[in-house]
Amino acid sequence: MSGTSGAAGKLLAADTVISCPHGGRATPAHTPSPAVLIGGRAAATAAHTYTVAGCVHTVNGVPQPCVSVRFTAPASGVSVAGAPVLLDISAAQCFSAALVAQGPPVVNAAQQEVSTR
Repeated sequence: MSGTSGAAGKLLAADTVISCPHGGRATPAHTPSPAVLIGGRAAATAAHTYTVAGCVHTVNGVPQPCVSVRFTAPASGVSVAGAPVLLDISAAQCFSAALVAQGPPVVNAAQQEVSTR
């Protein structure tokens, strides 16, 4: 784990509750490495991809659900295995299957104790 001072925010664990703006639930597409733990759970990094299920968004009566969330972590800061950790203030966007941006996700993060293995 490496780091420099900079952005302030709460670290996200891989199982942090993340929702699209329309109520769909985002979950990591794969199991993150537990090299760094936040409250006993793996830290989320910009290397993780998130899929969305249960989005009910429609446009003119046509379903356009969010299917993914993409985070953009700052270039400097704390990293795990070379990937920046995600914070509750990290820039992010939800996307439809056609890669149409549909708004930022809602992140429910609580400050946790951080440990390394």
